[in-house]
Amino acid sequence: MNDTSLTPTAGVLLAGGAGTRLGLGPKALLPFRGRTLVELLAKALLDGGCHEVVVVLGAGAEEVRRTTDLDGYLVVDNPEWASGMASSFRTGIAAAAHGHNVLVALVDQPGLTPGVVARLLAAHRPGRVTAAGYAEDAINGSAPAKLRRGHPLIIDAALRAEAAESAVGDAGARRFLKAHPGLVDVVDCSDLADGTDVDTKAQLHLLTD
Repeated sequence: MNDTSLTPTAGVLLAGGAGTRLGLGPKALLPFRGRTLVELLAKALLDGGCHEVVVVLGAGAEEVRRTTDLDGYLVVDNPEWASGMASSFRTGIAAAAHGHNVLVALVDQPGLTPGVVARLLAAHRPGRVTAAGYAEDAINGSAPAKLRRGHPLIIDAALRAEAAESAVGDAGARRFLKAHPGLVDVVDCSDLADGTDVDTKAQLHLLTD
């Protein structure tokens, strides 16, 4: 039995990005499968087993609230979103229910499914960080594919304050993970998703499947 049966996990969806390189407005409002990314991914976190979902808005927060259906989620604004992801990361962790683990996800990962969330929740162990891993292509087929650590990731309730304090600039948990590599368990989710972010116009095709 893992600790998720004892310690609930709050999903934290970081949805504050302006999507400047895409030029299509806030990333939260990008259309995908007939809805917006923020709506679909918040639902994926809840359907995957998160006890609650915190949605952190930033760029275009008023428009996002006005044009999407986020009823059933805790929606919070990060007025400092332009300073980088770290501020949204801290905002989301602070808003999540006290004593809960936090599962941090990014709104620009259209491939995230409830199955990925459920797998991470099932694998999480007390006092650890559990991150989704995605296979990198083997070089010339000469070596087994390696796992690239990505999102979502679960930060144990006992670690969330330290992780939040360590976040700076445009990185969320990166400094914390680098300082504590022995705490991180990477769970292969390659059969469920590829972990790709929509950051550039060249990646917009990910929103057309």
